[in-house]
Amino acid sequence: MHAMLSHDIGGPETLKLTELPDPEPKDKEVIVRVHAAGVNFPDTLMIRDLYQMKPPRPFAPGGEIAGEIAAIGKDVTGFAVGDRVLALTGYGGFATHLAVDPARLVKIPDDMPYDEAACFIFTYGTSYHALKDRAHLREGESLLILGAAGGVGAAAIELGKAAGARVIAAVSSEEKAAFCKSIGADDTLIYPRDMDRDAQKAFSGEIKKIAGSGGVDVVYDAVGGAYAEPAVRALAWEGRFLVVGFPAGIPKLPLNLTLLKGCQVVGVFWGASTMRDPRGHMQNVRDLFGLYAEGKIKPRISARFPLAQAADALVMMQDRKVMGKVVVTME
Repeated sequence: MHAMLSHDIGGPETLKLTELPDPEPKDKEVIVRVHAAGVNFPDTLMIRDLYQMKPPRPFAPGGEIAGEIAAIGKDVTGFAVGDRVLALTGYGGFATHLAVDPARLVKIPDDMPYDEAACFIFTYGTSYHALKDRAHLREGESLLILGAAGGVGAAAIELGKAAGARVIAAVSSEEKAAFCKSIGADDTLIYPRDMDRDAQKAFSGEIKKIAGSGGVDVVYDAVGGAYAEPAVRALAWEGRFLVVGFPAGIPKLPLNLTLLKGCQVVGVFWGASTMRDPRGHMQNVRDLFGLYAEGKIKPRISARFPLAQAADALVMMQDRKVMGKVVVTME
């Protein structure tokens, strides 16, 4: 087998393609022959030891995979060699083979390609949990998505439209705005790369201009930094601000705004929710497969890289150049 390993703390350039012995399944374990691995922002943090999960080195990044079961250990039930599956593994996915706890496996539909399956659960799971379980988004409400062209943002556009919301996509370029329009956004906003105080006021005003004077009902913030406060200022009465990610830095919010607007600042920690409420998570997965079958959601893969070029995929992710999803393939 081959794996792209992180031996030392550092950026994507520190990863090394390494040949290893093929793994054998232990008891209550399966071996997945990986066909594709989704690339996500936490992968760029993990190799720098900046993520809450710090695997022992050497390790392969890649927390989202799809493939087929190649071998099964003792006491494993419900799966067979040849089953097509996806899994959330946390790390280890940038490899041709991976030992996986069967509790992490989900069988995928026969008509779902491996690259789409590898880009499915992390983004749609996060955004569905955010909009359904945390924001309780209702038909007819307005939804502002910051960082709307990224993986979770693009998923939120599709899921927001499936829920009957009016979707406003906020992005950093005309190219990204066009992408968001192409997948269903009703309106788009372009924010500057450098958000000073004047730009914050202008951004808040632009949101209100599109959403209406009453403000926006739900904000999905996958950016953080200086972009958060103007979005909170544009919230409607009893609006909900979803805290999803911080690629632009952890924001500081004036809490008097929550009083003045009667609004909520709601944390979205999807990974923890899947462990604390596994039944709810599996129901969400069933819902998502249903939406996929209906054609209402579909992973938007903008770039594919072979395993040997996985570092380039991480560079694209960390530089915020990704529209939709990026995938590493093992062929």
